[in-house]
Formats: sequence, C-alpha cells, structure tokens
Amino acid sequence: MLQSGWGKGLAAQTLLLRSFRPLLAAATMAEAHQAVAFQFTVGPDGIDLHLCHEALRQVYLSGIHSWKKRFVRFKNGVMTGVYPGSPSGFMVVVVSYMSYTKYKQLDPSLGLITRLGQHIPISRYMSTDSQKIVGGVLVGTGLWITIIMIMRNVLRCLLSWHGWMDSRHGSLPFGTRLWLILVKVFSGRKPLLYSFQNSLPRLPLPSVKDTCRRYLESVRPLMDDEQFERMTTLSKDFEKNLGPRVQWYLKLKSWWTSNYVSDWWEEYIYLRGRGPIMVNSNYYAMDFLYVFPTSSQAARAGNAIHAIMLYRRKLDRAQIKPIYLLANKVPLCSAQWERMFNTSRIPGLMLLQTIPMCSSQYERMFNTSRVPGVETDTLQHMNESKHIAVYHKGRFFKVWMFYDGRLLLPREIEQQMERILADQSEPMPGEEKLAALTAGERTPWAKVREEFFKSGKNKQSLDAIEKAAFFVSLDDTEQRYDLNNQVKSLDSYAKSLLHGKCYDRWFDKSFNLIVYKNGTMGLNAEHSWADAPIVGHLWEHVLSMDPKLGYTEDGHCQGKPHPNLPGPQRLQWDIATECQEAIESSLTVARSLADDVDCHIIPFNDFGKGLIKKCRTSPDAFIQIALQLAHFRDKGKFCLTYEASMTRLFREGRTETVRSCTMETCDFVRSMIRQETREERLNLLKVAAEKHQTMYRLAMTGQGIDRHLFCLYLVSKYLGEESPFLKEVLSEPWRLSTSQTPLQQVELFDLARHPEMVSSGGGFGPVADDGYGVSYIILGEDLINFHISSKYSSPETDSRRFGDNIKRSMLDIRDLFQIEKKVPKTSGVRRACSSNRFPSPPSRTTYSIPKWACRDSTLSRNQLTAAGADSQSDRSIALVSGSPAGVDLGWDPFEPQHTQFFAILQLPHSQQPEILL
Repeated sequence: MLQSGWGKGLAAQTLLLRSFRPLLAAATMAEAHQAVAFQFTVGPDGIDLHLCHEALRQVYLSGIHSWKKRFVRFKNGVMTGVYPGSPSGFMVVVVSYMSYTKYKQLDPSLGLITRLGQHIPISRYMSTDSQKIVGGVLVGTGLWITIIMIMRNVLRCLLSWHGWMDSRHGSLPFGTRLWLILVKVFSGRKPLLYSFQNSLPRLPLPSVKDTCRRYLESVRPLMDDEQFERMTTLSKDFEKNLGPRVQWYLKLKSWWTSNYVSDWWEEYIYLRGRGPIMVNSNYYAMDFLYVFPTSSQAARAGNAIHAIMLYRRKLDRAQIKPIYLLANKVPLCSAQWERMFNTSRIPGLMLLQTIPMCSSQYERMFNTSRVPGVETDTLQHMNESKHIAVYHKGRFFKVWMFYDGRLLLPREIEQQMERILADQSEPMPGEEKLAALTAGERTPWAKVREEFFKSGKNKQSLDAIEKAAFFVSLDDTEQRYDLNNQVKSLDSYAKSLLHGKCYDRWFDKSFNLIVYKNGTMGLNAEHSWADAPIVGHLWEHVLSMDPKLGYTEDGHCQGKPHPNLPGPQRLQWDIATECQEAIESSLTVARSLADDVDCHIIPFNDFGKGLIKKCRTSPDAFIQIALQLAHFRDKGKFCLTYEASMTRLFREGRTETVRSCTMETCDFVRSMIRQETREERLNLLKVAAEKHQTMYRLAMTGQGIDRHLFCLYLVSKYLGEESPFLKEVLSEPWRLSTSQTPLQQVELFDLARHPEMVSSGGGFGPVADDGYGVSYIILGEDLINFHISSKYSSPETDSRRFGDNIKRSMLDIRDLFQIEKKVPKTSGVRRACSSNRFPSPPSRTTYSIPKWACRDSTLSRNQLTAAGADSQSDRSIALVSGSPAGVDLGWDPFEPQHTQFFAILQLPHSQQPEILL
C-alpha cells in the first residue's frame, strides 16, 4: 500500500514536471540556444539537479544584452526629454549660477536657495554651506529647465512660420535669413532622432469657411453648372448651421491633443476597414533595377536581414539622425520638395539641415503586428523582439537573431536560411495556406483567431509570428528585371510583391521581406502604422548596406558559418477542419482580388528630372499635369485626383491630400486637345504648374481640404447630426490616386557616380474599382518609373493603355519647350549591370570578378597623367578586383573589407580586356 502510494505520488510529480518543462525551457532559453539551463528529476533518492553551463552562459549574455539596451533607452529618453539642453549645458548653467552667487555675494533667488537647503530631509546633518550648495544646485537645475522650455517654445513658434516657402529666385529676404539663423540657434546641437518631437508645432486647424471655399474650387472642373450650384448651396448651409458647432468641438481636440487628425485617421481609415488589406492597403517596394548582387537566395536574405537588424539597432539607440525637410546634398526627396518649387529658388540651399520633420512613425517599425478584431483592428507593438518569423514552402520557422550576446553576422544568417531551404519536411494540415487569413476579410479572420488560436500550440506559434521583429518570405519563384522582356518581367515582379500567392505573406506584419529564389528581393508593408517614406528610409538603408557588406566570388555572404549555431525552430500547429475551411474561404476572397489587379510598370527613360528643370518647371507639377492629360485621353473626362502630401512639419503629422485636378490644369489639358498655339499652351502650363505648387504648399502647411472635412464629419457623427454636405464629400470616389516614391531621404548612395544603384521604386493597388493607382519615382536625371494599377474587371480601365497615354503626354508636354534631349557621350565602360558580360573579341585578356564589384568611375586628370595617359582625353575606367595591371585607386567604399581595386584605362577597342561576371 505504501509502495503503491509512493508510485502514485512519483507519477503525479513526473506528470507535473512534464507539464512544467516547456515553461521552464521557455524561461531559460537564451536567444538562439534551444536548451534548458537546468533540469531536475524527483526519485526515491531525492532531487537530482543537472546544470547546462552553455545554456547558463547564454542566459547570462542575454541578460547583459537586455540591460545594456534598457540603459541606452533610458539615456536616450533623458537626452531627448531635455533637448535642446544637454549635460554640458546643465553643468555650465549650474556652475555659472553658483559662481555668480558666490562671487557677487548675492542671492538672485530671493532666499529660495536657503529655504530649499533647510527643507532637505537630511538638512539637520548638513552644515549651512552644504545646505546652500544643495539649494543652489536645485535652483540652477530649475533655471536650466526654464531655459530649455523657453528654447522649445521659441523654436516651436519659429517652426510655425512657413513664409520661407514663398521665397523666389534671387537672394532671400532679410526676414527669412534672420529666421533661418534663429532656427539654427534654438535647434541645439547633435540632436537624436526624436529630439525635436517636443518642439514641433501642432497641426493648425483651418476655418470652416476657408476649407469649404477651397473644396468648391477643387470640384468646379468636375461639375456642370447645376451640380456646382447645388453643392454650393449645401456648403453654405453647412457653414451657417452645423459647421460652427462641429468646428468648436474639433478646436477643443486640437488644443488637447498633439494632432487632431492622426489618431482618427489611423483608426477609421485603416484599422476599422473590414475589407482585405492585401492590395487595398498594403504597398510594395522593389529591389535594385539594374544590379543583381548574387543569385543565392540564402545569401541575399542573410545580408538583407542583417542590414535590417542593424537599422533596428540604430533606431533603438536613436543613432539615426533626425529627418530634415532638406537632406545634406539633395532635397529630402522629390516627393516632398520639388513638388512645391524648383530648389534653385533657394540660393545656396540655406535651408539645409534646418527644418526638422516629425519622427513619431518610426516607433512602430519593428516588433509590430496588426491584430484583427470583429469591429476594429489594433496594432500590437512589442518593446523588444529577438527573433524573426520565416515562411518557406508552406512551413513557418522561428529564427533567433542573437547568439553569444551579439547579433548574428550575415554569413550566420545565411546559414540559418540554408537550413530552412534544405528542410524537406511537409507542411502540417492547414499550415501551408494559413497566412491567407491575413489576406481576406478582417471580421472572419478575427473570429477564427478567437476560436482556434486562443490557446495551446496554435497560440504559441501565432505569438512567435506576431511578436517577431518582422516577417521573411523565402519565395520559391523567380522575379527579376529582364532587359529582353522589360514589360512582362516588371509587371510580374510588381504583382508578386503586392500579393504573391495570397498565402505566402503575413500581411498583418509591419513589413514582409520577400527574397526570391534567384536572389531578387522586395518589401510588402502594412499601411496603418506608418506611411511610405518611413519604410522607404529603411529600404534605402538596406539597399545601401548590401554592397558594403558584400559577397564572396561564389555569391555567399562574407565570413564563415558558425559551427555551433542552433538551427531554426519549426513552428507547430494543430489546425482543426473548421479552421481549414475558413482558410480556404479567405483564400478564395484573396485570390479573386489578386487576380483582378492589373499591374504595369513603365521605365520612362526618354527624359527625366534634368530636362524638366531646364523647362523651369517643378518635376512633380510636370508629371501631375501629364497624368491629367493622360487620363483625359484615356477616358475622355476629368476625375477627382488624389496626390499624397506629407504634414510631418507638425507633430505626429502623416499625410494630406493635394487635389491636383484644378481648373488651371483642365484648361491646359483642353488646350492640348484643341488646336491651340504653342505659346498659349505654354502660358496655360505655367499657370497650371504654379497652381499645383500652391496647392501642395497649402497641404504641407496644414491648410488642406480633406483631413479637415474628414474630422468634421466624424464629430458630426459623434454628435448624432447628419450633414448632407459632408456625407456627399466623403463619398466621392478617387478615380485617380497618385503618389511619388521618396528617394534618397538621406545620403546613402552617390547616385551621380553610381547611377546603377537605383531602386525600381514601389507601388500600390487601385483605390477605386473603376480607377487607376499611379506611383512614380524620379531616378537621377534621366529616368522616371511609373507603377500603374487598375482592375481587369472594369471596362473603363486598362493599365497598359493608360501607360501608353502617360508616355505620350510626357513627350507632348516636353515638345512644347522645344528642348531636345542631348545624347550623352558613349562611355568606354559598358555597364556590368546591363548584361552578364561585356561584349568583346575572344582574343582579349580576361579577368573574372564578382558582379557586385563592378562600378563605373572616372579617373581624375592627375591620375590619368600619372598613369601615362593623355590628360586631355575623356576616358572612363572599369574597376576590376585583383587586376595585375592598372592604377591603384585605394579601397572602394562599397567593399566592406577595403580590398584593393585597380583601374583598367580605356584602351582602343581591339585592346580592351574582356570582363567575365
């Protein structure tokens, strides 16, 4: 009986330990090490404790890493909280105040120093002099904080003035120059990413009268006289009756919150949408257009993932510099600056590094996932995540990004990706197409999540995905820009990035890194947490790091694999039959949507920004007017047009709408259809471009139309009031939705020297069923990429037809200026990025180099002379790794190991060496 009782007790303890062991393992798992730090068993001889020293070491290193990260965050939080103050400024103020008090024998605090010293809890144990010192330090600290608050408020007032946007050709007015000096003085020194957040002004609230007036002006070209008269009557009724009341409540919100638009915009435009976010909300970003660094999928993923994690580390440490309206070398991006006016209007670009923009959207870039709800979704953001989630051929994996207390190196990440690619295990039932739930309707996904992913292994695996730093899809297809089939290859690439197979992307994650079988890659980003320029900043960093990290000659990442690195963890699922049926239902909806998307990309290289500037016209205005002309030729009518502008000059600012279909633009378009003279068309074009720039400036400075009307509509709903005017305004479809992809927000590439290092840009799906979505990116001086989307199901739209109309319209507007594009002199270097090898006679000397090492450059006159070449000749060179002949140029900044590169001078054609890639 006793023996039986002992056996039952031991069995119960064993069962308890078995149930407890997964928790114990999870609690002691150290980054990438998948072993428990200690185990114990209970038997007749007592408790037997087993220690794993390696696991304990990993736990220790993980703890050190976490505490370092917390300390850095605390330090940066303090530095940001007191900016434009600094520790050195604190010492100067306190020491100066104490010295002045001591030297002058005066008390500027009127006795406050003495009283503070006497009321210190330990004052009874302190001498009178010690009490005065402590009191003086406290008063000096208060003075320092007061100075900080004054500087912040002065800077906020200075940044609220936008008169600098009206600066024209010639010198800046004295008032603007003085304003620039004051902004620089009160901006402090060495700011961190979030240093200016407390100094940015609030988004101003326009008057109802001004907004209604601008609205009526924007719809006038789209309505006949009767329709416009009716809308004018509705507008006046709103201004007189309901408008003042809802404006009063909105004014209270603008006083109480940092931004009266952003929280409602995020909730009602994004999170409350019940339709699929795939295609309708998510957008994509493409790889290099010409450069193919490696054909190894695992290697490309290794460098890209490492670069992304480096960016996250910089973000956590606030080492990323604040984003200014103008970058160091070029405008922030054509999308934000050249839309308003040509930068030549600002002599000497005195505004460089002067006007900060809001950085709040960076906070949720990583460790963020959109969680579905029955009525509204939520954004789940984790403070820290040490792993990523990876999908390949229907299987999900969890990959730790840290080992031995450090971030995995590119070759080690490649090693993990190779293990996943080599895994031949089959997907579990329902696992392969599980991600289709994120591609379909939101409410069914929320119900399925609540019913089948609330507990057990499903919840653990779902948490591993949703709490990952980001999501990686190792796609089993190949995508690449093909010179022999440019249109088809780019169109297929865009569709794949936008929706894939509908089940191989986790569309709820903040962004998905997609790496194809042939090494091409791209991004798919969820839209609610931030806008495209934020993701664009990350993507530029990744693309710029890729050649710096480099690859070996056989296409692998630099470095060596780790012999003891634990492998990826396969996620486990137990998906019920009912859940599998829901997955198939969601997949059906997603496929129907994806199959209907008509994507078309145009690499427009007839001319670019360089020629447009010779026309003394804003590049963005030029393109927007061309889009209006193309749309009229495509459909024979004008439509309500959306162009995205940013409002990040204000705290927590996101976007505003530029209604680019104006009366002035329509007049120009009609002149192009009718037989008007060239002079008349040019005059109308100039007026239309000026109007577009004015509209863009108003949108950037908080004087837009649509965000204000949107918030007025929400207030009226909260009050239970119906407004026919607002209801009709908010129901108008945007049949032409446009956006310019930001480029070179910070100095990461030198595109002048390395024009091949350009991205193809990015795009999005159509907003209206019978409309077009157009994204464009201005690449260098001679290339503009257009990303066009529409729906096959609409008889009114055809992406290729619209693309042809865009090309025709761009050329027709160019011809008005009678400027011929000059054909550049043929360089002696034929680009390695254009083909797999340089065409040369087979008898020449051959040198083998990796593709990524090829760069175009030009020797200086002195270098040519030193090499024995004619100093007056215009000669180009090709950089060749390890060439036995040539001129030593030192190290290439694109090569991480600073390997010596050499220059092969341009020789007569018969003597040029052949370069194999």
